[in-house]
Amino acid sequence: MQAKYNELLTILGKVDDIGRAAGLLGWDQQTYMPPGGVASRASQMATLESMAHELFTAGRVGELLDEVAPWAEAQGYDSLPASAIRVTRREYERYRKLPNKLVAAKAEAVGLAFDAWQKAKHASDFSIFQPRLERLVELSVEEAEALGYQEERYDALVDRFEPGMRTKRLVEIFDRLEKELVPLVRAAGRSAGDDALRGLSFPAQAQQDFARELLIAMGFSFERGRMDVAEHPFTSGFSPSDVRITNHPYEHAMLSNVFSTIHEGGHALYEQGVPTAFDRMPVSGSASMGMHESQSRLWENIIGRSLLFWRHFYPKLQAHFPVQLGTVPLEAFYKTVNRVKPSLIRVEADELTYNLHIILRFNLERELLNGTVRVADLPAIWNERMRAGLGVTPAHDAEGVLQDVHWSDGIFGYFPTYSLGNIYSGQIYNRMREDLPDLEGAVGRGELLGVKAWLNEHVHVHGGKYEPEDLIKKITGEGLTVEPYLEYLKGKYGK
Repeated sequence: MQAKYNELLTILGKVDDIGRAAGLLGWDQQTYMPPGGVASRASQMATLESMAHELFTAGRVGELLDEVAPWAEAQGYDSLPASAIRVTRREYERYRKLPNKLVAAKAEAVGLAFDAWQKAKHASDFSIFQPRLERLVELSVEEAEALGYQEERYDALVDRFEPGMRTKRLVEIFDRLEKELVPLVRAAGRSAGDDALRGLSFPAQAQQDFARELLIAMGFSFERGRMDVAEHPFTSGFSPSDVRITNHPYEHAMLSNVFSTIHEGGHALYEQGVPTAFDRMPVSGSASMGMHESQSRLWENIIGRSLLFWRHFYPKLQAHFPVQLGTVPLEAFYKTVNRVKPSLIRVEADELTYNLHIILRFNLERELLNGTVRVADLPAIWNERMRAGLGVTPAHDAEGVLQDVHWSDGIFGYFPTYSLGNIYSGQIYNRMREDLPDLEGAVGRGELLGVKAWLNEHVHVHGGKYEPEDLIKKITGEGLTVEPYLEYLKGKYGK
């Protein structure tokens, strides 16, 4: 039976190789590819996605899964063979429902949509992106119908990013968050104070020098990773030994680059922390994108926005910008870092209003997929809901409906994982504090490698072996619950 298991792993390794190659082409498109390469890159992506889909959904994979399953299960639920078979079967049954023609069409549409989104954002003109987005919505509806669902189309798509999650439960979670956060936003916003960095200019290279310093302190290995610039920051992991992050320095918004670097660094540590024994297998990823986001949000917010963190790192930041920050005291800087003020841009939103951005996108995605909102009407609806929900109205499309890259990637169902990541991060941090009595002292001294080591041991080591609900129970002893996250926010901003 070992021979058949090895045969299955060989096929899965080839599927993974093709997928990683497609991912590398996607990374290149967002970083270094010349603009003229768009059409050919879209074709290349479609070819690779089609090849991987054909190989993975071939009958031989199904035969081997059936034959090997009893042998793997006999080794125990937590064993690598049993986990590999369990996760592979889940993905196999999902992808077999998708016609190869649909997979190729969507890959090509994504390749063309990203370029259109970039041009539309730079021109602040939604009409440039509109036909590409209409095509992606159409294909996503086809995908949901092919996969099947019990209640609504969104269920089929969110399950790709958060296995086991359903729209009905997300609605309950978001209703609770909205009920608790809106009053807190209003109260905290009344004492927001001034922006201590307003009008200051921060050279890009100095920003990147500090970003590199932060990543090293967090434990990111530049021997197994790199940092580049992209329009919208993201992380790509091609193996635990090749993990790439991007950020984007803005001259007059230095904090945006600082926190996007910490955020993407959290993702990258997850990718670098997955055991090499999982490489080229379906368990080589994460339990879910919500769990992945828990790592970036824990680092970015709970640790990276804490006063303890900046007691150590603020003098280092001042050393990079002595003229700009030399007369700005730590207290004023810390208040600016945690200033509660509704903003137009999601990635620059404070901790309290951030989830309101996610709720807006979640509702729009559901309506797009259900056909109750047209793509052509998105800019006007977006602006109205931003005004109603956050009290701010975009002046143009670039700071409104075009600000996020996600829809150009065709990944409907992804946005809720940001809020789920926030919730998981509260649970995980509570458990970490129990296990590491000197955690806050270590953060205050800039000793962050203990945080990384704990996350390696309790989160990253499992890769994608478990579904998120099972993993959060394994880490904390309880299932997904919003209480620790709300307690953290109330404790911090209630002051």
